Amino acid sequence: MLNKQENESNDAQSNDVACITLAHGSGGKAMRDLVENEIVSAFANEYLTPLEDQARLPLSAMNSLGDRLAMTTDSFVVDPLEFPGGDIGTLAVNGTVNDLAMSGATPLYLTCGLILEEGLPLDTLRRILSSMKRAADLAGVTIVSGDTKVVHRGAADKIFINTSGIGVIPKHLEINANAAQDGDVVIVNGWVGDHGATIMAERGELQLDADLYSDCRPLHREVNALLAHCPDVHCLRDATRGGLATVLTEFAESSNVKIVLDQAAIPVRDEVRGVCELLGLDPLYLANEGKFVAIVPAKHAQAAVNALRKLPGAEQASVIGHVESTETLGTYVGVSLKTTFGSERMIDMLIGAQLPRIC
Repeated sequence: MLNKQENESNDAQSNDVACITLAHGSGGKAMRDLVENEIVSAFANEYLTPLEDQARLPLSAMNSLGDRLAMTTDSFVVDPLEFPGGDIGTLAVNGTVNDLAMSGATPLYLTCGLILEEGLPLDTLRRILSSMKRAADLAGVTIVSGDTKVVHRGAADKIFINTSGIGVIPKHLEINANAAQDGDVVIVNGWVGDHGATIMAERGELQLDADLYSDCRPLHREVNALLAHCPDVHCLRDATRGGLATVLTEFAESSNVKIVLDQAAIPVRDEVRGVCELLGLDPLYLANEGKFVAIVPAKHAQAAVNALRKLPGAEQASVIGHVESTETLGTYVGVSLKTTFGSERMIDMLIGAQLPRIC
């Protein structure tokens, strides 16, 4: 048994190793080589390279940007790992950047925790790490710390990623889910449902042939454009799992208001609509990875939409609904949709899962 473990360890240390082995999680030389040669080399920067157990970050740079830290964490288990428009690495970076941006924060630093399954091809890991680096550079954030674990074959599905993020919120900026008011309008920054439809089309058992791409991208620059033309944003959130419908239901319940959507105004690609019709799904519940929903005062809405439409990826930004007070007789807390047929139906948050392992 000892000789078998020694041989495994020696194999893992070889430059010819093609897959992750249990030795890569042993804490010994094989793990050190993996961390230094693959992970640290992919993300190399002054905070990560010393390989301390923590990143040591300068407070002075943060103090100049605002008066509060925003911190978030998220885990990513998408299936398949790679898909048109991105992969699990781009999801991990952009998803965490976007969670910070929804408070108006400037995203600065990320951590990266990797759970690797025995047998994961090293080439796959390298592609994902490279994607994370490109996404971080595009978003202007630095991956400063991390952790790597290896589990037995079958105990995970190739690779799971956890990322935590830190950003700084500017002074006097307050964006809250409970701040929607009567007369406000609802803005979405582009096509709805691209990510969810893309993942469905890519899963082999469905065998869908559609020209679809995930909308995975960082949103903080679009948020900055929104705030520049509408400094009094009341509610803001990225519409990931559960889609547009779930986010708006949460806003309505937190703010004790009714939100009325106009189906004709909601931008949905024909390809996404076709996938939904084929599978009996509603695009309002499909996951997005590059879309936010904002509730803003009506007087600022058109200027904000015009500014967003000038940015790549947000050309279809639109006003898609409005907010009503529940003090009116017969008005209920929640979300309704005025359909293209002239009827009105209730929209609830997602119950169960339209599609598991979406992000």
